[in-house]
Amino acid sequence: MSKAYDQSKPILCYLDEEFLASDEARHVRVLSELTAPGFRLNREGITQTIVFFGSARSKSMNEVRSDIEAIEGRNDLVEVVTEGMKDARVHAEMDLKLARYYEQARELAKRLTLWSDSILQPEKRFTICTGGGPGMMEAANRGASEAGGTSIGFNIHLPMEQDPNPYQRSQLSFEFHYFFVRKFWFAFLAKALIVFPGGFGTMDELFELLTLIQTKKSKKVPIVLYGKEFWNGVFNFDKLLEWRVISPEDLEMFSIVDTVEEAFTLLQTKLTEQFL
Repeated sequence: MSKAYDQSKPILCYLDEEFLASDEARHVRVLSELTAPGFRLNREGITQTIVFFGSARSKSMNEVRSDIEAIEGRNDLVEVVTEGMKDARVHAEMDLKLARYYEQARELAKRLTLWSDSILQPEKRFTICTGGGPGMMEAANRGASEAGGTSIGFNIHLPMEQDPNPYQRSQLSFEFHYFFVRKFWFAFLAKALIVFPGGFGTMDELFELLTLIQTKKSKKVPIVLYGKEFWNGVFNFDKLLEWRVISPEDLEMFSIVDTVEEAFTLLQTKLTEQFL
């Protein structure tokens, strides 16, 4: 706040920056993050979201192709390919795999937005929602934007800068300090969850929602894990059942799909049945 205060008058407590930044006011800051997004979302008439999770490290296909061209250009300049160049090639090949998922997330978000915008009752439409950052989050916000729709970004303030991607609507771009409040807002309005390949953050978000649904602390919504190669390679869900640490019905909480068409059809069908 830049307003200059009259030193002859006491500062209003809710405008006292020193107090608001103190340990004593932590609950005030948490409460602000819990309530301010609802104020803005209600103003925009948003009541239902489709949440996309996935790696912040993924890139678009064009970006990866540019990287590969740069690597190949360096190889042409030297006779002996160094270990560093070999590593760069391997990394670029994996980036290419993730880039395919980036483009598929973009296309799926675009199709879901076009379908949602065709729903006659505005209050029943679904808004694409992401973590607001780069990678798969950017892809989903980008797809919604390309469909002419709006989308939400629930960004998080991190020591390593994670700037909001340019495809979310500015009025619906939020910045959180507290991870647990951010995850509350992911879950609160979610009517479906789509999870693309990702790392620790993606797994944290996915398994918290699975736990909430499993323990009936949250409503059951369609959960789609996108990319069979990734999910079947990273997790052996059947082993959890074999070890009796989950129940057979727990495996019914999610579906693993491999194409945009499969994901779109599944989500359109389930969302229509449950919420329209």
